[in-house]
Amino acid sequence: MMRWVKRLGVVLVLLLVGGIAFAWTPDGDRAALIARYSDGKSRFLDLGDGLRVHVRVDGPETAPVMLLIHGSNASLHTWAGWTEKLAGRYRLVAIDLPGHGLTGAHPRRDYREESFIDVIDRVVDRLGLPPAIVAGNSMGGELAWKYARAHPAQVRAMVLIDASGAPGAFPDHASIGHSMMRSAALRPVLRHLTPRILIEQSLKDSLAVQQVVTPAMVDRYWELLLFPGNRDATLDRATVRRPAATPAAMAALGKPVLILWGAADRLIPPRYGEWYRRAIPGSELIVYPGVGHVPMEEAPDRTAADVDAWAKRLGAAGA
Repeated sequence: MMRWVKRLGVVLVLLLVGGIAFAWTPDGDRAALIARYSDGKSRFLDLGDGLRVHVRVDGPETAPVMLLIHGSNASLHTWAGWTEKLAGRYRLVAIDLPGHGLTGAHPRRDYREESFIDVIDRVVDRLGLPPAIVAGNSMGGELAWKYARAHPAQVRAMVLIDASGAPGAFPDHASIGHSMMRSAALRPVLRHLTPRILIEQSLKDSLAVQQVVTPAMVDRYWELLLFPGNRDATLDRATVRRPAATPAAMAALGKPVLILWGAADRLIPPRYGEWYRRAIPGSELIVYPGVGHVPMEEAPDRTAADVDAWAKRLGAAGA
């Protein structure tokens, strides 16, 4: 009997070791990832202090500027659908925030909101951008209004897309990736065990339009997470707490605001879009049936058209 128990123990250990070996995921090759995920419209801005930020600039130089800020664990590629639809009438400037995309880790591992806002402002200054329409998704939406609050002269209007930051915002259903990140015990495991299937399932949990979760999308999210430094940054960000919005802060923004929300968003449900609409005087809210947490990837045509129509009413669109 003891012999069988020992054999079973050996088998279990071998299965565990094999499972870890299968899921063990090294960092990607920096040069290869830059070659794969940058193009002729990419710029790598040296902002000093060892910080080199990847941005993508598209559209006519004289067109109204739209500054695009992605969400947590995404990249500037999340705006590709908008770039295709809007680049003829706007100068689109998309940023890979520190700890994301091809920017990689912040040299001081600083992922506080003040640091992100400073990076955005330094990019704006380096590119010499005029006041812009600032659009952001999820964490990027929260950074959009916080950037507007810190640098109002640089912001013409805002588009908040399934934005985080509303008081009490909590998911109705967290993706497997978000659930693991909330666990202090499991977070360190993600530094080395990041199988592609984990990213695929997290995307399927977050996006309601399942047909857009293609192998190419999964590869992009997964491979850019493996860009050197990005997984460490993800772990660092998980311990940073950002102050929530208040009605007084929203009322003081004093900018035109368009709010876009996926009706099927389970990470930041539509009731928080309603909160922003009530808190921001004069704001407009559009809710998309059957769309989840990332409307500009799930419904790029509809969302781009709605933003363009709204900007035209403001007199902020290009010809």
